[in-house]
Amino acid sequence: MASYRTTPRLALRSNRLLDFVRQRGGLVVSGLCVTAAIFLLAGLSMRSSAANDHPAGDITASLSAPPDQLGPSGLPLPRFVSIKAGKVNVRKGPSSDHEVAWVFQRKGMPVEITLEFENWRKIRDSEGGEGWILQSMLSGKRNALVADWAKNKSVVLRNGASDKSAALARLSVGVVSEIKSCNGQWCYVVAADYEGYARQNQLWGVYPDERLD
Repeated sequence: MASYRTTPRLALRSNRLLDFVRQRGGLVVSGLCVTAAIFLLAGLSMRSSAANDHPAGDITASLSAPPDQLGPSGLPLPRFVSIKAGKVNVRKGPSSDHEVAWVFQRKGMPVEITLEFENWRKIRDSEGGEGWILQSMLSGKRNALVADWAKNKSVVLRNGASDKSAALARLSVGVVSEIKSCNGQWCYVVAADYEGYARQNQLWGVYPDERLD
């Protein structure tokens, strides 16, 4: 799949291609983000692949409920947040003096905060990559990602919180949706022009038993 992040070297090479940058689950065309395809049940399917410059570790987040632990900020650790801007540096340590490991190229991507140090937050992304981001570049807004380990490489969006409810659409790998609520089993999400219920354990960006209002 196309990557939503770039290394500094790739970012320099891509300066000539600012109007056409491949991202995970979408394209940037003249600065307008075209979200990843949301496939209707009777529609077509599409999946692209590309090599990743930043090696991914094991996907360990979102597989169990977070522990009852508070960070220096008084907020739970770990916890999910989202990327606030369309371009955010991820550094190898908690200061601007540390080297940039990679650059997030997509606003709204969910990440998991695992550690806090002053105004820096250590984050983990859906591929297991870890690094440090300034707190000001993160938002408390909760979003979810259809990761590539999703069943059948897609998530069914339904009109009710039940497997028997009618299917409205399929969210493909890379689609980012806004989480409106979760009951521990199902989340009500909004993705582009679609909204409905998705199985909570098929989304990256929310813990399996987490409840959100």
